Amino acid sequence: MLYIIGLGLGDERDITLRGLDAIKKCSKVYIEAYTSLLSFGISSNGVSTLESLYGKPVTLADREMVEEKADDVLLEARDSDVAFLVVGDPFGATTHSDLVVRAKKLEVDVKVIHNASVMNAVGVCGLQLYRYGETVSIPFFTETWRPDSFYEKIQKNRTLGLHTLCLLDIRVKEPTLESLCRGKKQYEPPRYMSINTAIEQLLEVEQIRGGSAYTEDTTCVGLARLGSEDQMVIAGSMKQLLMVDFGPPLHCLVIVGKTHPVEEEMLDFYTVAGNLDQTKE
Repeated sequence: MLYIIGLGLGDERDITLRGLDAIKKCSKVYIEAYTSLLSFGISSNGVSTLESLYGKPVTLADREMVEEKADDVLLEARDSDVAFLVVGDPFGATTHSDLVVRAKKLEVDVKVIHNASVMNAVGVCGLQLYRYGETVSIPFFTETWRPDSFYEKIQKNRTLGLHTLCLLDIRVKEPTLESLCRGKKQYEPPRYMSINTAIEQLLEVEQIRGGSAYTEDTTCVGLARLGSEDQMVIAGSMKQLLMVDFGPPLHCLVIVGKTHPVEEEMLDFYTVAGNLDQTKE
């Protein structure tokens, strides 16, 4: 049996009792390591916090392993119980759906144990979840690559009066261009996009495209470290949020659409005016 288990968003204590029970009966435990494990006690020494809680070793599975060597994990799950741990919810990333498909093709039984994800935890800001349109991803721009396919989706959502959740780029274990040319992989340091960088890129694209999908005065909500004890939620215009220090990752951004009076009341609790101590000097 392959157990795909969501860990939630905060720290190692956010696993469900059902998930913990499953891990304890598994002979092998893997944890995906290509999104972020910043709040899960991961250090240069490995996964000590999780191993202490589970009472057994945990193997880090990077993107290459999951995408290129998944069949090895699945073959293990044919003969014994194997756990694959995922930050957030198992179906918050397409890679995990692919893992289920491959397991089914190999006739490996799969059991999914759900947990909190950014897709529902974002509701903490008071914007109603059923009033969101299509979610978009904002990638890091480079000198030669500045994709803007997210622009039309934001524009469509805004036309319909819907909110837009922007998931911000995470670059973990990305090979450098030089190493790819040489055929020997070396990796860039991990990078996590901030809300400030995302807004700068969004405004740059608006200036180029000129479709009035949003402006620097458009209301947004910046959310940092969702689910953690020190989570941060601040609402304001893009221009105002540019001046806020949101602290360590992970960050995400919501571009606000048409609001209901109850939503507006909730947003008032998070406005920049009430969080002046967080603004940059």
